Amino acid sequence: MIAQALLIAAGIYLLCGLAFAIPFVLVGVAKIDPHAAHGSWGFRVLIIPGTMFLWPLLARRWLKGVHEPPEENNPHRCAARNSCSSRREEALT
Repeated sequence: MIAQALLIAAGIYLLCGLAFAIPFVLVGVAKIDPHAAHGSWGFRVLIIPGTMFLWPLLARRWLKGVHEPPEENNPHRCAARNSCSSRREEALT
């Protein structure tokens, strides 16, 4: 009973993902990632499974109108730029 409910929920989630993936692959991927705008049809077919799994995150970025991928913000990059303040540094002051 529980397994059947989980499989139905997973099926519904993936069905929603497929319904989102088709318009996203045709239009949305070019809007949230300028490097993917010139992707081939093969590339677009390859990203459909990932789009089906990650559709809530991609939908949020598409609806917000984010046009660039997020910039990585880790300690190594911050040290190279010398512009990030970590929470630890803020706690010490």
